[in-house]
Amino acid sequence: MAQTYPYNQTYIWLISLTAALGGFLFGYDWVVIGGAKPFYEPYFNITSVEDQGWGTSSALVGCMVGAILCIFLSDKFGRKRLLTLAGLLFTVSAIGTALAVTFSGFNFYRIVGGVGMGIALNLSPLYISELAPPEKRGRLVTINQFLVMLGVLLAQIANWQISLLDTDLAENADFAAIAASWSGQEGWRWMFGAETLPALLFFILMFFVPESTRWLIKNNQQDKAFKILTKIGGEAYARDSVAETRSTLSEGDLGEVNLKELLKRNVVKLLAIGIFLAFLQQWSGINVVIYYAADIFQAAGFTLKQMMLNIVVIGGVMVGSIFVTFATVDKYGRKSILLVCLAAMILLYSGLGYSFYADWGGTPVVIFVLLNVMFYSISLAPLLWVVLSEIFPTRVRGAAISIGALAHWIGNFTLTYYFPAIKENLGWANNFWLYGVICAVGFLVIWWILPETKGKTLEQLEKELQ
Repeated sequence: MAQTYPYNQTYIWLISLTAALGGFLFGYDWVVIGGAKPFYEPYFNITSVEDQGWGTSSALVGCMVGAILCIFLSDKFGRKRLLTLAGLLFTVSAIGTALAVTFSGFNFYRIVGGVGMGIALNLSPLYISELAPPEKRGRLVTINQFLVMLGVLLAQIANWQISLLDTDLAENADFAAIAASWSGQEGWRWMFGAETLPALLFFILMFFVPESTRWLIKNNQQDKAFKILTKIGGEAYARDSVAETRSTLSEGDLGEVNLKELLKRNVVKLLAIGIFLAFLQQWSGINVVIYYAADIFQAAGFTLKQMMLNIVVIGGVMVGSIFVTFATVDKYGRKSILLVCLAAMILLYSGLGYSFYADWGGTPVVIFVLLNVMFYSISLAPLLWVVLSEIFPTRVRGAAISIGALAHWIGNFTLTYYFPAIKENLGWANNFWLYGVICAVGFLVIWWILPETKGKTLEQLEKELQ
């Protein structure tokens, strides 16, 4: 396919940003729990490690349900309808969680939001990748991760600012004092409820974007796909795109969803790569830093308000790091960035573990945490979804990326739910050294098996990766 077309940049960016709002809502929902944790736990009188783990990870059960739904429904009903559903679920969850009066009700609405998270994190990057021109795909898919990180930052800022409204809450307040305070009774509710407006906006805007053109072609709706592609890059681009997508599909593929294709040898190999990357992204340990940042900084000797500010700084680093990915992902490729950043994370986890082993506390812990977050946010955070959206065949792409997303959520849940118990048995130092070992394994596997995907159409990749 020719590489120069009169692209409608405004239209492409508007579509991508609208879809990426799903990523924003995921990021907010993903992280708001960490800042609310010191306040909703006293409200619900949560003292056991089992309940602590469940409160933090219950949404992840919904995420797994959302990913499973996408396996069976995304190739049948399309990307747009499911993303619209995700917007509705985010809205219901934000309101329901904010109004919850029991721990079971709190977790029910967290699970509802989790289903939306599972759909959005799965289909937002997939949708963007299927509409993006090949030479811009890495950057455009990374927009989704940028909005994920922006959602993370805004959740942390909201948590911090809402906690500051409680001027009567002492720095060294104990469990009972927090439970009786405004933050323990009402403040944490606003942390969840603040998501309602962007969730409703995403739900409404999804009615105005087109369906994925590759999904339309796959489902015998070429006329609709041609009109959308013409608006994106002109008639020549539309003709070339339709022809190239059709070249990867047989007549039997059109209008059909055949999950048996997932069992073909070449697809199984690609699924293995995707599943490994999904578990690596989670078991590299960064979600412990995100979900349990309050506990980490408390263990390092920070007060409650210092702890909340440090969490905001983490979000700022995550957002800033994405600009590095924007500048490098289509220039240096996915594999090189992953290898460099994983090498850095190995060293940083070694230092972070030693900080707790030697009882340095304070500033060294913050520095190691922030640098680790930076390298993760440049590499594993965005590039998992870039790679997953690129390597699978058109005929089963929705189902295949959904399996990768399900692996992501299983890894996330197991890490988050069992972390309190693991930390109790291993201690902070050994816990972070363990993540360093996992990153080292990831480095070796990526160096050995991961193909480079930059600058190629999805159809070129499909033929090369047969």
